[in-house]
Amino acid sequence: MEAVLYEPLKDGGVRCRLCSHYCAIKDGRRGLCNVRENHGGRLETLVYDKIIACHVDPIEKKPLFHFYPGSLAYSLGTVGCNFRCRFCQNADIAQMATDHDGRIIGKGMRPEAIVADAISAGCKSIAYTYTEPTVFFELAYAIAAAAHERGIQNIFVTNGYMSSEALDMIHPVLDAANVDLKAFSDEFYKRQCSARLAPVLETLKKMKALGVFVEVTTLIIPGLNDDPQELKDLANFIATDLGDDTPWHVSRFHPTYRLTDQPPTPVSTLLRARDIGMAAGLKYVYTGNVPGQAGENTVCYGCGETVIARRGFFVDENKILNNQCPACGALIHGVGLSG
Repeated sequence: MEAVLYEPLKDGGVRCRLCSHYCAIKDGRRGLCNVRENHGGRLETLVYDKIIACHVDPIEKKPLFHFYPGSLAYSLGTVGCNFRCRFCQNADIAQMATDHDGRIIGKGMRPEAIVADAISAGCKSIAYTYTEPTVFFELAYAIAAAAHERGIQNIFVTNGYMSSEALDMIHPVLDAANVDLKAFSDEFYKRQCSARLAPVLETLKKMKALGVFVEVTTLIIPGLNDDPQELKDLANFIATDLGDDTPWHVSRFHPTYRLTDQPPTPVSTLLRARDIGMAAGLKYVYTGNVPGQAGENTVCYGCGETVIARRGFFVDENKILNNQCPACGALIHGVGLSG
């Protein structure tokens, strides 16, 4: 299927304008994502009908804690990614084409059938996740448009590296996003992800300006992005540029893929990051990948009341009424929060 957002170059080449790599792709070659290929000056997506993973998940697993909490999200993804994260948690599918000579596999599923499945499963939303949704943009856009016609919400779980043009195109049917802000250092992005920090920051600011509901996740990796000053700068960016009501998830790293020489993140480091976020003025900071911690709960910033109690990815109790704390009446920010 022909891809969107590209332009011709000389000698049969094309420039992909889907993400901030803006790959120049020669005839017969693929872009960095390894799922978009130039066929005689026509850029084609190789994953439009190849779903590699498809599950019904609690929306808290995305993680989204302030967007219809306790609801179900129909989650799907294809092979491919436009990052090369050394700590990729889904490398078997995200990096499949890169690590296995361009291999692409997946099950053929049409957009209308996916939306019908989501409705049958009682899902409030469809989440484009597991791998980077930008690289299967054409499929995501088709599903999202069909989903909106049926009253289903759409969520991107993304690294935020989409181009401004791609965000302009998808935002009318994109309701929410969890964006990985992997660090607040360009050096980290270059060395660990083969990318840059600035485009991610621009995407976050533009999403907020366009009215997409945003939550942010940072995987805290010992010795790489856990410096207190860097975390303070990151938290200040969220509070100042995105708003102090933007939820921030700080998650625990476990050794994986090509980053196995770093230890798991100490829980104390996550709690320190949470304290840094709260000190920066953020109203909602959560600890992830450490079930049983108080940092899973939504706590009213006004009076300290626990308004949503969670256990892992599941909601045990939701006390919110009309988006307000029942104890003090403070506005709890988000979408569809009332229990």
